[in-house]
Amino acid sequence: MQPTSSKPELLADAFIRHLTHERRLSPLTAKSYTRDIRILLQFVHKDDLKQIQPLHIRQLMAQLHGKGLSGRSIARMLSAWRSFYHYLIRSHGYQHNPCIALRVPKSPHKLPNALSPDVAVQLLTFSPEHILSVRDSAMFELFYSSGLRLSELAQLKPADVRFAEGTVKVLGKGGKERIVPVGSFALQAINNWLVHRVRIAKPEVSALFLSQHGDAISVRTIAHRLKGRARQQGVNQNVHPHILRHSFASHLLQSSGDLRAVQELLGHAHITSTQVYTHLDFQHLTKIYDAAHPRAKKRD
Repeated sequence: MQPTSSKPELLADAFIRHLTHERRLSPLTAKSYTRDIRILLQFVHKDDLKQIQPLHIRQLMAQLHGKGLSGRSIARMLSAWRSFYHYLIRSHGYQHNPCIALRVPKSPHKLPNALSPDVAVQLLTFSPEHILSVRDSAMFELFYSSGLRLSELAQLKPADVRFAEGTVKVLGKGGKERIVPVGSFALQAINNWLVHRVRIAKPEVSALFLSQHGDAISVRTIAHRLKGRARQQGVNQNVHPHILRHSFASHLLQSSGDLRAVQELLGHAHITSTQVYTHLDFQHLTKIYDAAHPRAKKRD
């Protein structure tokens, strides 16, 4: 059978009729399928449904997650899309189902809502007025640039930042090291901070980020400063260090659709319960990062 060239809307209507008349689903269930398929069609827009790949479905799932939809809701949608493509294969000559091998990450705990890219930029765009705000700018840019955990950022040393390579060496959970790209905004902010750091650092203190007294800054102070900066910038969400890490992951996923690359950058052994940890070479990670992260490169 040759693939049908009908418009996506016509194919969706035919699928719903199939569910209603042949599978005899209830009107309420058919309405739920209609709603879920409409979300897929809005994402596809005018593209051919035959051209949709697993990468595109991952991007759509990431967008929905970034908007605050629960894992259960996304799993229901994925099931509807999978059934739709099964129907297209059986009845309209389609060759593959882009949803067949995809699973939704389990979310036993509610994840914090990510900031939108515009709100993230709003939070980070300010002119430091004194030495502590220079430090804060460097910390907050690095959180969003590289997706660090609060504890990881607090224990960084100046030598961990490799300006020539545009990376930072991070000591994660379980003592596991990883190398993470750092965007140019964050590198510039860190460089600005280092100029001031030497003036207040105590000789015996090796931490990158310091308190006003020259000691290593505490995680509590970092969180407090971030919350205060969010208020000053007019951000109405509850902003804390983990929401910047979550925003980093969400924005990269929405842009790249490369779940495994983001998994590596975050230092997660299991970003989903079904996907085995996959090591990716650093060149690939850098390519994904540069292409996808909103603040990876300065605009010309």
